[in-house]
Amino acid sequence: MSVLAIPLAVAGCVGKASRPPDREVTLGNSAPKPATTVRHSRPRRGPRPVERNSVAAASRPPITVRMIPFPASRERETVAYAKRHYGTATARLVPKVIVEHVSVTPTVQGVYDIFAADRPDVELHELPGVCSHFVIDRDGTIYQLVSLRIICRHTVGLNDRAFGIEHVGSTDADVLADRAQMSASIRLTTWLRCRYGIAIRNVIGHAESLSSPYHHEAVARLRTQSHSDWRPASMERYRQRLRQRGCR
Repeated sequence: MSVLAIPLAVAGCVGKASRPPDREVTLGNSAPKPATTVRHSRPRRGPRPVERNSVAAASRPPITVRMIPFPASRERETVAYAKRHYGTATARLVPKVIVEHVSVTPTVQGVYDIFAADRPDVELHELPGVCSHFVIDRDGTIYQLVSLRIICRHTVGLNDRAFGIEHVGSTDADVLADRAQMSASIRLTTWLRCRYGIAIRNVIGHAESLSSPYHHEAVARLRTQSHSDWRPASMERYRQRLRQRGCR
């Protein structure tokens, strides 16, 4: 999605672990609390089944936490948005999809500033402001901007069901050609999809949003709205990298 071109995804793009996390540098609000691991008091019989999409199977990449402001007022705006567009009055994300975006900004700071502002977007003129859960810099640094429990406006028709990942750059080709950025992106997407049981086919580019089986939109004029970043040909290359990596 392009942050400057047609502001972020839903409006456009600009995008617990049970094991100890990799080192984090906290620059903003605190990160979400890890999930509690429930242990069985009775031993299991026989070998434990292989969980291909388990948290333990995919290592968590280094993530720098730099949360955008998300006060109660923005959460209320998110609830109202979800009710208008999806018929559910909640700000809670139910992840089924991962959407990849290109920011069309030269820096992470530019992405952060747009997301943090919480102003009506220039495309749909709605609140809350647009945002994605992560942004990946050209050097491969991953920044988390929003809690994984909260809906972000980054892809029309999928915001209540999708994580959004922004990539600093101008085109799909920029990202695909950047070894550090692509390596970080594949690691992050692998961790998310394996942790939440999201199939590779449901890792999509913004340009593929209308073909997702999870796409739904109550506002009739927006049912065919999408963006051009991460076209199918680019995403086929991306998904092939995910298949090669598996959950590790």
